[in-house]
Amino acid sequence: MPELPEVETVRRQLQPLIAGRKVTGFNVLPGAERLLRGRSSSELDSLLRGSRFTNVERRGKYLGLNLEDGQVLVVHLRMTGSLRFRPRGYEDESFTRAVFNLDHGDQLRFVDVRKFGTIDLVERMEEALPELGPEPLSDDFTIEAMWHALRGRQQPIKAALLDQRNIAGIGNIYADEALFLSRLNPEAPAGSLRPAERRALHASIRQTLQDGVAHGGASFRDYTDVDGAEGEQQYFVRVFRRTDEPCDDCEATIRRIVVGGRATHFCPKCQPVRQRTRKVTSNRPRR
Repeated sequence: MPELPEVETVRRQLQPLIAGRKVTGFNVLPGAERLLRGRSSSELDSLLRGSRFTNVERRGKYLGLNLEDGQVLVVHLRMTGSLRFRPRGYEDESFTRAVFNLDHGDQLRFVDVRKFGTIDLVERMEEALPELGPEPLSDDFTIEAMWHALRGRQQPIKAALLDQRNIAGIGNIYADEALFLSRLNPEAPAGSLRPAERRALHASIRQTLQDGVAHGGASFRDYTDVDGAEGEQQYFVRVFRRTDEPCDDCEATIRRIVVGGRATHFCPKCQPVRQRTRKVTSNRPRR
């Protein structure tokens, strides 16, 4: 599934391409009707026709395509979805599920192999979103904000990072990478982090996400940007999907385990299980 860096890459590319552009028509191809949330293709066509896009925003893994009348098209790419901007006369593409026709003959296409993506037209973006935690690349994402989301949680830190209610936008790739950078074992209880570990994790989350954006996202399987091109972050991962390969830092063998139902990759030497501190009892006599 596209994570924050992939969705942010799409947002940045899409913004200059569709801002100010008029929608001249919309249609969903047969068999992809479930893409729409609560409206038919013809209904959405009548609501969008003649509207202009103003800007594109992102919240977690969701895109918001804002219209001049104040409404928002909320797009969730889910597992295999992508938005592709195509100029007039561009050839048809396999797995195209919906098409926004734009002025001058250009098109914005929703391409999705597995048909899990969604499009929803709402008054405010928040109406179409589940409960989401803070944005990890925003100024509001401080160490304190991160710790507020994790404090007291006994679930493994890997599972806590994947919970979008704690922090928005982090998925399997960047959770594994952030935990490696911060030298945290993925099975460590989320609420057990010491102050130094919190600082390390906070910095590592931001660093891994920024790296992902800088490299145009990761294309391990289906992700492509608005031009249909792959990202390059997959060439820079330190542990994700590198099972049985040597760690770049210590040459120990990278392991794959399952945490919270998700495949998890880590270096057992760089990310050791923390030894529990024994509770010291006083040997003084009771009074």
